[in-house]
Amino acid sequence: MPNLEALCAELAEEQAALDSLVAPLDEAAWSRPTPAEGWTVRDTIAHLANGDESGRRTVVDPKGFREQAAIPRAVRERRYLERARTMTGPQVLAWWRAARTALIEAYRPLDPATRITWYGPTMSARTFVTARLMEAWAHGQDVADALGLSRPATARLRHVAHLGVIARGWSYATRGLTPPSGDVRVELVGPNGETWTWGDPDATDRVRGSALDFCLVATRRRHVADTALVAEGPLATEWLPMAQAYAGPPGPGRAPGAFRPPAVS
Repeated sequence: MPNLEALCAELAEEQAALDSLVAPLDEAAWSRPTPAEGWTVRDTIAHLANGDESGRRTVVDPKGFREQAAIPRAVRERRYLERARTMTGPQVLAWWRAARTALIEAYRPLDPATRITWYGPTMSARTFVTARLMEAWAHGQDVADALGLSRPATARLRHVAHLGVIARGWSYATRGLTPPSGDVRVELVGPNGETWTWGDPDATDRVRGSALDFCLVATRRRHVADTALVAEGPLATEWLPMAQAYAGPPGPGRAPGAFRPPAVS
């Protein structure tokens, strides 16, 4: 049977890339605010640690996960943030390292089609691991923005872009809207000049541009107006500003022109 070995290896690579940004930080930098309102670098890494712990729990302790999922989201979030705020930056990093290692150990041997219970819709184990990679990348962008750093784009962006494309219907549903029936062709240029495509090649509605820009928009880390993405046709034009690569509520996203790299001494 196929398993998730290769995808888990890519998840570990994405996590390690973010780890390399935060490992050298002093306590002041751990408290630096990110573009996510109210969240510091410390809070962001705690969020990832909590998510990885929960992702493991749903596989190894389904009953425990269901009990956790029954707790209101705001309460769950307050609890793990309160925990993190009593810890030093290195302690939060150690928490995340342990949580993500345990997560990968639990998922690596699974059949990719295994159904995973989560806070929103159930999904395959393959999609879940891909979603954890997307989370690490997206929250890594928050950390990079907070620290005034640029990150190199990698081929792992294809996984993030894929979620952004296949979640098109959810982008409407989470806003209480009915998804349109027409297809949108997505044509992106990867970091090595390769072309990644999704959708009907004959569709008249299209999104074109760099994979990095699309991923920034689909994770709601940049407003589409602050990228070079091109939307052709009414369906593409309507969808792109609301695109999101995750199943939760959309949140406020970023306003046009809102991102300004912080001055970091």
